[in-house]
Amino acid sequence: MSPLLYAAVLVGGLYYALAGLASGPGPPLPRTAGFAAGLVALIALEAVERRGISLRARLPMLGRGCLIPVVVALDVSGLAQVLFVLLPFTAYFVFGRCTALVLAALCVAGLLAGYAVAAPGWYRDVERVSDLLMLCVGLILALSMAAVAIGEQRARRALERYAEQVAELSAAAERNRLARDIHDSLGHHLTAVSVQLEIASEFRALEPGSAQRAVDEARLSVKRALGDVRQSVRALRGEETHASLTAIAGLACDDEAGPRVTVQMDGCEDGYGPAQLAALYRAAQEGVTNARRHARASRVTVAVHLTEHTARLVVADDGRGFAPGGTATGYGLIGMRERVHLAGGSVHIDSGSGTGTRLTVTVPRGHGGEGAT
Repeated sequence: MSPLLYAAVLVGGLYYALAGLASGPGPPLPRTAGFAAGLVALIALEAVERRGISLRARLPMLGRGCLIPVVVALDVSGLAQVLFVLLPFTAYFVFGRCTALVLAALCVAGLLAGYAVAAPGWYRDVERVSDLLMLCVGLILALSMAAVAIGEQRARRALERYAEQVAELSAAAERNRLARDIHDSLGHHLTAVSVQLEIASEFRALEPGSAQRAVDEARLSVKRALGDVRQSVRALRGEETHASLTAIAGLACDDEAGPRVTVQMDGCEDGYGPAQLAALYRAAQEGVTNARRHARASRVTVAVHLTEHTARLVVADDGRGFAPGGTATGYGLIGMRERVHLAGGSVHIDSGSGTGTRLTVTVPRGHGGEGAT
């Protein structure tokens, strides 16, 4: 806005001088030359400010404050009075609203003082009164524009901060999701492979048949792990995946050296979203994995009951138990709670030293949550 305003005032002043319409004391040519030099200096100051000096720098503002009154005093057309609106406008950005309001009042007071000295009866001059009113309207519009611009800048900065926070939260949520998937899928299958390979190593000489069955189970666990990895990759690529509780049946196991795992299911999956089904399946995996790895259990039962309102999963073992609120709680239980809570459900663990562990997970039917992977 400033360069256009400077150019308009310069053209108007030069036209008045060339057309012989100049009025006021002193030779018109020197006044016009000084007037033009002042406007050129203002335009140069604007260019320097745009090239490298911040709008909030105080030196350009002080330069305008000195040059504009000089240009107004030397103007032969009287159009330069409009430049006064630039002082509070730019001051709003540099010094704030209060300073801009004070400067606007000083501009009006300065013009009134000039009228009082140059034309004592100015208040009966329609042209001067009109100029004063137009200056007041221009100052009001300039201050309003500055306030809107400042508000827009603040809103944009706030929006940028919110966008950064959303990006950080989204990245953290994605990291947590990947951590849960890696732990729940690969962690479970690698635990099973480790157990089966230990069995094969121990029974290799005494019971080759049992050792071979353990190796076969380890191969099957590897295939399941690869299937989970492919499913996770498809989910990361945005491809649609279908979660199902039928995979829970694969948790059943009847090994000589490991705990016997039995699975019971009743009800229909219809109406349960991927988030609910994945939460139940991963919770069952975690319960069985913990029983194999830590509980020293001989029997593990997995029961799933699906109703038209809620789904209930219970994983119980006869192992040594643990203190649910103790420091032994690992990433698996943390990830399981996060996944179930995102599905709108709840987790309850009933355990104690030597009393086994009972994990109960409940999720509502049709609750919206994050997609399954």
